[in-house]
Amino acid sequence: MTTRTSQARYSIGDLSKEFDITTRSIRFYEDQGLLHPSRKGQTRIYNQRDRVRLKLILRGKRLGFSLAETGRLFELYDADKTSATQLSTMMELIVQKKNDLNQQLEDINAVLIELNDLEANCEKILANISTEQK
Repeated sequence: MTTRTSQARYSIGDLSKEFDITTRSIRFYEDQGLLHPSRKGQTRIYNQRDRVRLKLILRGKRLGFSLAETGRLFELYDADKTSATQLSTMMELIVQKKNDLNQQLEDINAVLIELNDLEANCEKILANISTEQK
């Protein structure tokens, strides 16, 4: 259903294929108030704004943002893009998420070190067993 008019339009199937997700997921994001397609009868018609939001939702999920956090960012952005209060709140959310991700990164690095040590120990034991059996 994508058309080349002044405003690109997408069907739920178009977005489902483009982002490799189910139509059910897209409808769920709509139910959560994150997407706002227009309707033509029973058919949902998504615009470029919905497409960009869907892309941001999926990127946010990969980065560990909850749908509630993503929704909050959308609300803040939609409310007033130039309000110092809104921008400060958005910055607080961003800083918190960055802190969370940095902590996760530290945790992952610690586990990787432990796994590398365990792997080296297993290789050493296997080498000793192999030598003893000869």
